[in-house]
Amino acid sequence: MWSPERLPRRALLLGVLALAACGLSPVYGPGGGGGRLFGRVRPRDPETPIDFIFNRRLAERLGPEDRAEYDLDYRINAAVVSQAITPDEVTTRYSLNGTADFSLTGPGGQVVAQGRVSSFTSYSTTGTTISTLAAEGDARERLAMMLADQVVTRLLAAATALPE
Repeated sequence: MWSPERLPRRALLLGVLALAACGLSPVYGPGGGGGRLFGRVRPRDPETPIDFIFNRRLAERLGPEDRAEYDLDYRINAAVVSQAITPDEVTTRYSLNGTADFSLTGPGGQVVAQGRVSSFTSYSTTGTTISTLAAEGDARERLAMMLADQVVTRLLAAATALPE
């Protein structure tokens, strides 16, 4: 007989069974894509401050390039857009929109994964000039980290098809 107290436990059990049946495996578990890329991805040399932050985040997520077998080429574009404008036409908030186009190339020169990710962040300009510059720098760092995290997610998803 149906009971409302048993529903959450039944739903949990059915959910676990459904996940087990679909063939999902943890990305860092046995057979997952994380081990296939860890320490094996060499990003291109950074050219801008945002590139340095992007590369640092990639190293945090994918490990240092000890056994680099794959080359990651990317291009980051960031644009500042006015968001909050007072009646006196003074901008008090900016949005920083960014995209990263990436391409992961394997040992034979074949493209293993490619795509585009995008994200945005914002910062306020209501303080002093120094605080505004610091806020903009912090927003650029946040944007680079968000873009790097999205690229890593895409690479890990594609890595399940790579040989170990």
